[in-house]
Amino acid sequence: MQYLSYELAHMVVQPMRMVARAMKQQAEMPFNPLAKTPIMRQVSAACEVFEGVTRRYGKPEWGIETTTIHGLEVPVREEMVLAKPFCNLVHFDRPEEIVGKRYDPKLLIVAPMSGHYATLLRGTVQEMIKEHNVYVTDWVDARDVPLYQGRFDLDDFIDYIISFIRFLGPNTHVMAVCQPSVPVLAAAAVMAAENDPCQPSSVTLMGGPIDTRRNPTKVNQLAEKRSISWFRNNVISRVPFPNAGFMRAVYPGFMQLTGFMTMNLERHTRAHAKLFDNLVSGDCDSVQSHKDFYEEYLAVMDLPAEFYLQTVETVFQSHALPNGTLLHRGKTVDCRAITKTAIITIEGERDDICGLGQTEAAHDLCSNVPIDEHYHYVQPGVGHYGVFNGTRFRTEIAPRIREMIRTIAFKRRTQSSSPVPQPYRSLKADRETQYDWRTGMPADAGS
Repeated sequence: MQYLSYELAHMVVQPMRMVARAMKQQAEMPFNPLAKTPIMRQVSAACEVFEGVTRRYGKPEWGIETTTIHGLEVPVREEMVLAKPFCNLVHFDRPEEIVGKRYDPKLLIVAPMSGHYATLLRGTVQEMIKEHNVYVTDWVDARDVPLYQGRFDLDDFIDYIISFIRFLGPNTHVMAVCQPSVPVLAAAAVMAAENDPCQPSSVTLMGGPIDTRRNPTKVNQLAEKRSISWFRNNVISRVPFPNAGFMRAVYPGFMQLTGFMTMNLERHTRAHAKLFDNLVSGDCDSVQSHKDFYEEYLAVMDLPAEFYLQTVETVFQSHALPNGTLLHRGKTVDCRAITKTAIITIEGERDDICGLGQTEAAHDLCSNVPIDEHYHYVQPGVGHYGVFNGTRFRTEIAPRIREMIRTIAFKRRTQSSSPVPQPYRSLKADRETQYDWRTGMPADAGS
């Protein structure tokens, strides 16, 4: 019913949008003697703001055509290398005939499946392709997946990640942004338990809800406040005709967007009021900056209901991963099995979605990873979005991640022909003993 109401609202507003566009064109016509008057500029600005707020935003393009390597601008070719019903693996290739043979680390960036398209990580990709061979999970809008393709839940998400890592082969580094931090860490644990030769060399978790009991935010509190049956009965809808995913049960993207908008409603209201002022004054740079952000922010996708409900229940309500009760295909996921994958965590000081310490909890879970392969960094002055995008990501966070990944890559190469040093072996010997990753001592040593 909610989905049908949403579609009906768009149909009702459509004629108003057409009128607004027509009024804007008339107000800006060069032969209109009043076109440059303050009142006409205000009419034109009001029409443009209305049209932008009410229109439907489709999936944005990646639009990454070039990158800079050692000061040289080189082309980037976007190519889909693996297709699955709910996700496409996209590779951003830098032609060897131009940049030469490079041995940059393979980096799989796992985009969040939380309502926005993977293109939300455009800035992340643009920065990382300078020194990495980058692959990205490009999730498919659930309303575009026919019902005969089957269901998709958290187990499937983990399976997808494992299949992508195996497709890329050994010595792959994985970066998870926000929501996929839990399934990525679970995938690494599953592969470690199976002694998979393709275990990732490192896992970078950025603003992820590993343990939402630490510094819970409004998002965490809302998830715990309602029962899973409430979510099933109030936020799950069926995809309406004529979408390809007709009758598929989904968590609509517009509901996720509504939640994000209401969390910071005053800020978004100010931003659109500022847009109106900039349109009237003719500040084109500010107008374009606003449009670039909201073109991405307002473009949303539907999530499979099974995946959404299972994520809410296991990650935000039962805290299955930190409690050691998370199951994958009926088997317990034990992060202590991870011994060959470095753990890198990044948090934002002002993150209002994943509170401080929630991502850092991964280090305590992965107690058998060598001490010198734990990295944790808190970026001062940034919120959730700033953890993976923006100026501070480019200048302060990304350089640290690059250094950590290259350090691990170098270590893996040097270890491939030599035995593991004794200090590391002692940490792996007893998986029943919990070690403090900060000191290397047993967790109960001070008690």
